[in-house]
Amino acid sequence: MDIQVPAFLEPAWNLFQGAPLAIQLAMIFIIIAAVITLLAYFSILRNRYRGYQRAKRLASLLPTLDNLIIEEVLANQDPLANTHPDRVELNLEGFWKLPLQKKWARQATTDRIIHFRRNVRGNAGHLLRTLYLQLELDKDNIKQMKSSRWERKVRALTEFINMDIPIADVSILPLTNSHNRELRAAARHAYIKLSKNEPFKFFDVVTDPLLMWDQVELFRIITTTEDIAIPNFARWITYSSNKSVVSFCLKLIIHYNQLPAVPAVKKLLDTKDHYLRADAINCLGKLKVPDVEDKLVAIYSSQPLHCQIEILKALGRIGSGQHIDFLKQEFLHSTDFDLRKSAAKSIVKNEWIASQVLQELLDTADPENLLILKHCMNPLIKY
Repeated sequence: MDIQVPAFLEPAWNLFQGAPLAIQLAMIFIIIAAVITLLAYFSILRNRYRGYQRAKRLASLLPTLDNLIIEEVLANQDPLANTHPDRVELNLEGFWKLPLQKKWARQATTDRIIHFRRNVRGNAGHLLRTLYLQLELDKDNIKQMKSSRWERKVRALTEFINMDIPIADVSILPLTNSHNRELRAAARHAYIKLSKNEPFKFFDVVTDPLLMWDQVELFRIITTTEDIAIPNFARWITYSSNKSVVSFCLKLIIHYNQLPAVPAVKKLLDTKDHYLRADAINCLGKLKVPDVEDKLVAIYSSQPLHCQIEILKALGRIGSGQHIDFLKQEFLHSTDFDLRKSAAKSIVKNEWIASQVLQELLDTADPENLLILKHCMNPLIKY
């Protein structure tokens, strides 16, 4: 079949037809590579031109916008600004002269408000939030929350957090179980910060395990959020079927020193999951619950290694001195190095009542045990 080509391409077409197959394939790949390279350069130039245009627009908008925010908001003399900043009717005449009907200008205004709000506290921050609402910039975010693209939802949730805008639980709660990790993390962050009812309700609906990174991030958010209502985390220890949630709640119980949760934690000593059992022993030790020592010593011999290590550490943290002989026995006769080290550290922590035992061990220990004891007695080494 004859292929019609433009006259100026006929010499090249004839050359292509007369070439061997290998040369033809090489020419095709060269043409494809050249086209892709040109498209890449075109894309780079296009993005640079767009960036230049955006920078040019912002250069003319931002000075005016900053002056308006400073004069009409941060320097507001309305008496209500010091008592009820949310009720202040701001002078928006200057803001309406800006091209706020355009999406880029509205986004730039939102970004500047967030920027100022991060650098001020108290009533000034509330006034900036009032400006955000009175300019109806939150409507753009509500639209993004309905988007099917996860990155837009993450951006919307982050903006709501920065502006402290409450969202209905029904809008956020389903997102806390999203398959997308970024969206899931942002939704949990937003739920803790913005939920009108129970900020920890999403613990009830979590289906996937809380990964270690998720736990670290959630712990940071929970412990740094101001005016958050802290519940008794024993609730989830008792009823949650998600083991990672139970483990995470044990860490929160330790942080908030929730002694009323101790009975629920004690019940975990009988759980079949030895990882949860180890976490529960760790929790009881850090809460310094003295009446649990006897049970820990009683179950010691039937526990896996990591649970035994946690039991020895717990006896040191509680520090009642009631089981010094048990710790001495483990230090002298255990065949596992980690057990001996943990027993030695707990003896050192009970030094106020076990000073005689410690001195006896130092005087009679073989070189390896002596090295372990001296290592554990170093106050600079943390366990």
